[in-house]
Amino acid sequence: MDSVSVGARLASSIVGPLVKKLFVVDGPGAGLVDQPVRISNLVSFRGEKRTLTDVELRKIAEELVERAAQSTGVSERLPSFEQHAVVNAVTHSLGSMANIDMDDVQAVQLGHLELSRRLRSTNRAATVGLSGAAVLLHASVVDTACLHILHFFTTRSTFVPRTLVEQSRRIDELASKIDKLILRSPSPADASFEGRYASYISGKHGKLTIFGLDLAESSRSWPLDAAYLSLEVTGVAAGEMPLTMPAEHILAGRARVLLRGVAGSGKTTLVQWLAVSAARDSVDERLLYLHGLVPFVLPLRSLTRAGARLPTPEEFLSSVGCPIAHAQPTGWYDRVLAAGRGLMLIDGIDEIPEGERELARDWLRDLICAYPKNHWLVTSRPSAVRENWLSDEMFTELDLAPMSRDDVAAFVARWHEAAGSADAYGKELLYAVRAKQELARLATNPLMCALICALHRDRRGYLPDGRKELYDAALSMLLSRRDRERGIYQTGDMRIGETYQVQMIQKLAYWLIRNGRSEMGAQDVLSLLSEALTAMPRVAEEGTVKQIYRHLLIRSGLLIEPVEGIMQFIHRTFQDYLGAKAAVESLDFDFLGKNAHLDQWEDVIRMAVAHGRPAERTRLLTGLIERGDASAVHRHRLHLLAAACLDDATELDPEVRIEVQRRAEKLIPPKSVAEARALAEVGPVVLELLGGPENLTPDEAYFTVLAAVRIGTDAAIPVLARFRHMEDMRVRAELSRAWGRFDTDRYGDEVIVHLEEDDLYFVVSRVQELQALRRYGGRTILRVTPPLSPEEIKEHCVPGRLVRLRIATESCSSWEWLAAFSRLAELTLETSLTEVDVSSLKHVGSLRRLVLPSTVRVIGAELLPPHLHVARTDEGADQ
Repeated sequence: MDSVSVGARLASSIVGPLVKKLFVVDGPGAGLVDQPVRISNLVSFRGEKRTLTDVELRKIAEELVERAAQSTGVSERLPSFEQHAVVNAVTHSLGSMANIDMDDVQAVQLGHLELSRRLRSTNRAATVGLSGAAVLLHASVVDTACLHILHFFTTRSTFVPRTLVEQSRRIDELASKIDKLILRSPSPADASFEGRYASYISGKHGKLTIFGLDLAESSRSWPLDAAYLSLEVTGVAAGEMPLTMPAEHILAGRARVLLRGVAGSGKTTLVQWLAVSAARDSVDERLLYLHGLVPFVLPLRSLTRAGARLPTPEEFLSSVGCPIAHAQPTGWYDRVLAAGRGLMLIDGIDEIPEGERELARDWLRDLICAYPKNHWLVTSRPSAVRENWLSDEMFTELDLAPMSRDDVAAFVARWHEAAGSADAYGKELLYAVRAKQELARLATNPLMCALICALHRDRRGYLPDGRKELYDAALSMLLSRRDRERGIYQTGDMRIGETYQVQMIQKLAYWLIRNGRSEMGAQDVLSLLSEALTAMPRVAEEGTVKQIYRHLLIRSGLLIEPVEGIMQFIHRTFQDYLGAKAAVESLDFDFLGKNAHLDQWEDVIRMAVAHGRPAERTRLLTGLIERGDASAVHRHRLHLLAAACLDDATELDPEVRIEVQRRAEKLIPPKSVAEARALAEVGPVVLELLGGPENLTPDEAYFTVLAAVRIGTDAAIPVLARFRHMEDMRVRAELSRAWGRFDTDRYGDEVIVHLEEDDLYFVVSRVQELQALRRYGGRTILRVTPPLSPEEIKEHCVPGRLVRLRIATESCSSWEWLAAFSRLAELTLETSLTEVDVSSLKHVGSLRRLVLPSTVRVIGAELLPPHLHVARTDEGADQ
């Protein structure tokens, strides 16, 4: 989509009738003409069939220019004499069609932009001396007029659309898309405010806080463009093929999505990325679907602060503390949402108390009923809301996938580059993550990767093994070693030991957990600290309670004030970890057990088991299984939670462990995505319990494979290998797609080489995987994903075997290199680009079928041989 075409903001309903006046009216039977017609013979303002006078031609140009100037707000900035000059220039450009040496077929082949350029070039003197805005207005009007001129050519005769099928279809689509984008364009009265609001969104959400970067001399904030790592989202349902796509395309082709992801998986980062991408003037070509949308970032934990009711649309900006909320034009929000221009980013359903979520759903339903045409993204931790929670509102449910090995490598490289130590520690850490299974299992989301990077650098390469040890080390690094090693302390500075800081901060964390909140007011913070200081006289001597609070806020690295007077933890994970510590020290085991069925307490319970002593672990876990035995409603959740806790129980009564495992066995095999997801959270211990594929239904087998893949350690390979001979396409596709999460050679030898090839795309993203497939004799069907290059594919694929290739690309490169594969018959291009040049495929003589997403404009299709069929498919619709 060309931005200039959109820039004119002239809808088909306006331009179409005016363009038709430029051409003669066809008589009966004109549609049967089976040959090209010269444009000079079609125009109505020259020749024997002249019906349009010069004055009328100028009036058409005048109306086009005036409409475009008004719709874009240019009329307010353009002097009247310049607008008259633009009318003269447009009149001349349109009039030059009478002299152009071209027929209608040649014009359609050229495309509207090239036709516009040729018409404008016939009298360049017409725009000499005009301002840049006037020149752009002239180009925009002629560009848009040419699009509709070509559209007219494709509809007046059967010959043009039959001869140029692809170009005709694309012209029709382009006109339709421009009309849709025009509907997204604000009125001039609203445009000024939206410009200010877009700048605010870009500034507020354009940077990320990356854990550990402030330990170096670099800034703690990281530009979003540099920090954003494209992860994958997946969706599955019983009886359907799995769906995989880049996370940033989550709302492309779907208007409503409920996205689940574990703590630290990047949900909020994705929300920021979408908001900033929509706010930018120049939208990335791959994110064109966001063009013209207005982002509303609505973090639920902030909206429900202190028990506040959820906001009405008029209150969206003020409820999140937007400083220009008062400046929004009257009724602006209604115009935006009624036109379907809203990008509604509702973050953190899980961060409000469970009892309030139904109210939140009612609020969401009311908004959707009032403004149904907008884009909606709702995020949540996996277990916070049940499956199909928003299915009545037509939401698609997707999951943020765990980071692959390549994702981890990319994140580690970027983190160390930002910290100024890319080579020394980054490569060493990658080796450690791949060599130590326990560490690899922890490094599955951005938060944990950042924590591991920071600890590895801070400890000169030494890393603890378990999750609790990792958090303990991180707290020590944040609370004491950082200031001491960076020499921050000065004579007279307040000094509070690490143990005292932990005691105070964990009281704040436990208060938040007990009250089901993620934020608390400064006055509540001061009250809790005052109470705590009565038992800490040495700390109380360091200063007033306000001074001590400011010290914790500035120096601990754990607390922040997103809004003045409101405190929250830098990440919910640290709140849960310290709150669990406080609960164990307070011996609140019964209270923990009573709340164990609530999703907000799941991580707290697991952390409490990690903090507890052996007898305390026994008490907690026994309570969980006994309560689960007695409750049919919560049995599944409580028994699974107990099983998940085993991973954190370094020392435990063997009999208790056996009882927990016995109950977990009854939850196997999984029968849904939710159950597979929950089993994976239990960790490697569940691998011993997974059976099959004998005596499993196809759905149970697939969900069992899904659970084992999500566990992600090489210990899962023997389990997955048992399913390698299954015929079910979902199982084979998942086994193929999972290769990148495991050791390349071992997984290849035990799983990949045994998979039935029939119609299966073997997914490869690394040279090592291509090399392994070459050792196995190659494969006839491949799906290649970045970062593999054409050179690497040519070098390592078996040229005589490849028949079908599916390749992900984000650049319009030449495709001549595919001629090396003499049997290649089908090529599928996965891309979010708006146009792809396929002309070089004429050199691939064996190719018979080319498949592209329906949203892509195809350039050069007319140069392809007649035996090559071009087909369309919805992106991500199949394996």
